[in-house]
Amino acid sequence: MRRTALLGACALLAGCATTPAPQAPPPPPMQHSNPPQFVSPPVPAGMQYLYGSAEASALTRGVWHDLVTYVAAKVKHRPADSVVLAQGATLSDPRYVSCGDKPFAAVFDADETVLLNYGFESWQAKGGKFSPEIWSQWERTGMADVEPTPGAVAALNQLRAMGVTVVFNTNRSAANAAYTEQALDHAGLGPAKHGDTLFLQGDDATGGHKDGRRATIAARYCVLAMGGDQLGDISDLFNAVSNVAQRRAAVATPAIDANWGAGWFLFPNPVYGPQIKGGMDDVFPRDKRWNPPAEEK
Repeated sequence: MRRTALLGACALLAGCATTPAPQAPPPPPMQHSNPPQFVSPPVPAGMQYLYGSAEASALTRGVWHDLVTYVAAKVKHRPADSVVLAQGATLSDPRYVSCGDKPFAAVFDADETVLLNYGFESWQAKGGKFSPEIWSQWERTGMADVEPTPGAVAALNQLRAMGVTVVFNTNRSAANAAYTEQALDHAGLGPAKHGDTLFLQGDDATGGHKDGRRATIAARYCVLAMGGDQLGDISDLFNAVSNVAQRRAAVATPAIDANWGAGWFLFPNPVYGPQIKGGMDDVFPRDKRWNPPAEEK
């Protein structure tokens, strides 16, 4: 009987050893909240277009293609006159500096013509405010934060291969000449040498006016083409016309009209400059305005 009791106890112990302990239910899966989505800050429409759009890239490339084609034709058949207006010329009576046997050149503005200032404009897009002091800081420190305008590097290389000297005439400061030389080199647009192929604000007593510098360049070279993003890159005479409608009419006079795309080339810049002006009455003629017709009852 004792043996039987022991056997029964052993059987009970064996049963306890082989029966698995109840398992706790698995924990519920962790609930992960969606990570916050990064929202890119808004960019002004003009900056979206100039610095980001394929359309602006295509338009700019087209201007460079047309400019190179035009210059190539002039290299083969030397013109009598440069495309730089002579002293005393007017928009109604344009006269041009004689070429003579001077070497060929093409003259360009820098900013938003051959250079896109990605660094500076991204700062402005975030709320930065332009000032001459801030711009000077940009000239001295932003040399690596620029890109060439689409098609510019290939176009300038083609011009140089034709024997045409590339000259830059920009309102960047003469005090920062070395930095502008570096910016142009970094973008693949150089070489540029201050006083030789680079002319800057402060090189003469006319401040931001460029005609004096253009006259200096045209005295050395037969200028076959000029390019810029504003009319002042062609002639200071345009800057004397401040009225929006009159300014628009000035580029369409018969004496001037034939120069566009034929010696004078403009690149798109909807971001800054005297071209960004005008209220409703300046931009939209009253006789061309429209409103949805009232619904018929």
